[in-house]
Amino acid sequence: MRAYIINMSLCLVVLLLASCGKQYTAEQTVKDFVAQNLKEGVETQRLDFGDLGTTRHLKDSLVAQLRKNGSSLYKKDITYGQIPAGEVYYLRMTYLHQGDTLQNTFYMDPELKEVIAFK
Repeated sequence: MRAYIINMSLCLVVLLLASCGKQYTAEQTVKDFVAQNLKEGVETQRLDFGDLGTTRHLKDSLVAQLRKNGSSLYKKDITYGQIPAGEVYYLRMTYLHQGDTLQNTFYMDPELKEVIAFK
């Protein structure tokens, strides 16, 4: 019984560390994307991130629409990652811009290396 409890505890610790690693990687990918693609002179403050999530409800047509719409704070000629088949990750970012609290949701590939769209 004691060995069972130790094994379960170790499994939980490994799962916790793995999920924290993905969250950190996703946040870094989004921070890099934002730094590269904000228009000149646009400043943001107090970046906060939600929890990393997954979805299967991101179709090619929706990705195309998200890419087309973009945001007025971001450049128009953004290079995005490939649209993966199946599940994608998303991460919400909240920030301050000129006294207003704004939020964007970034969709990423399964490896959390590229942003494929945002809204």
